[in-house]
Amino acid sequence: MAVIEPTDFPAFRVPRPDGASIAVFSYGGTGARPVLLVHGAAGDHLTWRVVAPMLAAHRRVLAMDRRGHGASGDAPGWSIELEVADVAAVATLIADASGALVDVVGHSLGGRTALAASRLTPSIRRVVAYEGAPSDRPPGDLLRRLEALLASGDLDALLAKFMTDAVGMPPDELAAFRASPMWAQRIATGPTIVREVEAVQESPAIGADALAAVTNPVLQLVGSASPSWFLRGAEALDARLAEGRVEVIDGARHGAHHSHAAAFTARVEAFLDA
Repeated sequence: MAVIEPTDFPAFRVPRPDGASIAVFSYGGTGARPVLLVHGAAGDHLTWRVVAPMLAAHRRVLAMDRRGHGASGDAPGWSIELEVADVAAVATLIADASGALVDVVGHSLGGRTALAASRLTPSIRRVVAYEGAPSDRPPGDLLRRLEALLASGDLDALLAKFMTDAVGMPPDELAAFRASPMWAQRIATGPTIVREVEAVQESPAIGADALAAVTNPVLQLVGSASPSWFLRGAEALDARLAEGRVEVIDGARHGAHHSHAAAFTARVEAFLDA
């Protein structure tokens, strides 16, 4: 399958009250129901480069760069609450422009912010979160180690540590990732990784109690080969949601939107079309 890239420049930008500017890219597509894609840590809109064109066969697809990532700006005083508000603002603008509610698909932290954003705006209809639920895994000293690597300037080791300890990427996949052209781009996200890991561990805005209050229909996807804490977290959150379901993609790890694109897309489309 040919990989279709979005336009080289954002389709539009969403200015934020604190001076940040959120870039939104279009993968095209037709249909009345727009879909907004929200990437996770150490990424940008290009993380959707495989599945976005597949989704665009049946709907209009847009992908945002979260603040401090890719083409989006940043501002002093970062907080995860600002990230959540960004997703809500982008979804609201898309809904107002298209005249239709927006479905949001998020990966990892992008899924968690999408869930939280659905509480801030009536413009979001359904949410798909891939391995984004709060985890019961003890935080250990991961944040301290990442902070030390950031202070030393060793962003290569920081990214490797994050992918290994937080994501659960095995050595062979890490080696392949390191050899890819994307590694150099992801290294630059080191400072955002540290602040986002801290928010995941400490912020109630994206904690279990806050997300349990989501009333939108929610699909949580998990890879069967991912560390067990992803499935446990998804099941624990699902038990508290007003309308949710959990589905497992066989053989997938944390990057199913790359490795199992057809299965990922099929699950998303079936849920959004229900």
